[in-house]
Amino acid sequence: MDVSSLDLPFFDDAHRSLAERLRRWIESGMPAVDHRDTDAACRQLVAAMGAAGLLRYCVPADYGGALTELDSRALCVARESLAYHDGLADFAFAMQGLGSGAITLAGTAETRALVLPKVAAGQWLAAFALTEPLAGSDVAAMACTARREGDHYVLNGEKTWISNGGIADVYCVFARTGEAPGTRGISGFVVFPDTPGFEVAERLAVMAPHPLARLTFKDVAVPASRLLGQPGEGFKIAMRTLDIFRASVAAAAVGMARRALDEATRHARCRPMFDQKLADLQLTQARLGEMASDIDAAALLTARAAWRRDVQKLPATRETAMAKMTATENAQRVIDAALQLHGGRGVQVGTRIESLYREIRALRIYEGATEVQKLIIGRDLLKQAEASSAYHHH
Repeated sequence: MDVSSLDLPFFDDAHRSLAERLRRWIESGMPAVDHRDTDAACRQLVAAMGAAGLLRYCVPADYGGALTELDSRALCVARESLAYHDGLADFAFAMQGLGSGAITLAGTAETRALVLPKVAAGQWLAAFALTEPLAGSDVAAMACTARREGDHYVLNGEKTWISNGGIADVYCVFARTGEAPGTRGISGFVVFPDTPGFEVAERLAVMAPHPLARLTFKDVAVPASRLLGQPGEGFKIAMRTLDIFRASVAAAAVGMARRALDEATRHARCRPMFDQKLADLQLTQARLGEMASDIDAAALLTARAAWRRDVQKLPATRETAMAKMTATENAQRVIDAALQLHGGRGVQVGTRIESLYREIRALRIYEGATEVQKLIIGRDLLKQAEASSAYHHH
């Protein structure tokens, strides 16, 4: 995989050595998993990544992590490398971070000490349960409730499209506690799957298979000590968690796109076509040029978003939305073009191009659909314009 972008000033030696560690692990330590059994494959991958110390980038140093605090750039480097080689390995890595991120940000010291070291070691799988059947992009429409009863909260409702649903050992669940209307009345909780009333109601099969489920909660009693942050802070915690990991979705898309370009280039150079090679045709060269430019544009936006958050310590919501939108949309275009260059072979089940074609599709939806990213960017732009015009009027 082309790692020349790591030489850019956005990254430092720690990121370059992480990329090298990942390369060595992928070449020699990555288990050969059976992708037809995604539950077993994810457990295997998480255990192997935990043993190799790679999941230490998903938690802060105080709890066995590799760095003092979560570093968006390290997560991007890891996901780009993993996604280049195997979409399921990328998924398994990402969920350890996303699934436990809210605990890192807002769990009690006791909850952190219990959960985070096991997540980092690959002994526990984590999950993030925000989405509901009628509340996806519109989080404020959340219907799952948690009511306070003495020293417990009692959860009722359902969640769906939950990654690692059915195999996770710990879930961060968000529910309406009603301190205020809309997003200000939502709280986060740490829930263990053996709690009475918690049920995996349905396993969901999708075009690029990975563990996914619909969960139901019937009078699930959760100790108040497992609240994340303060009551009513759940939405803010969920969004802060997504802000850390959203740039890494862009990085995963870049990794998949890089793989597609490499596959397409290799194929074009070998494939005989009209008494020459496919690569000798100007149409092919032009297409490869577009693909390479699409990838670099996405990679630069992704690095900027992560760097702004990690190094400048500035709000990076707009930059991250730009990276997530551009990288996933560009990767879809690059992978589609790579498949076209492969002709009939591109749609053959079991080829890398065919699996990339299925894998990339969900990235334009999860962790904030492209349409939501556009709204975030547009609103932020207008807010800034309003602030600057107000400033000039004074």
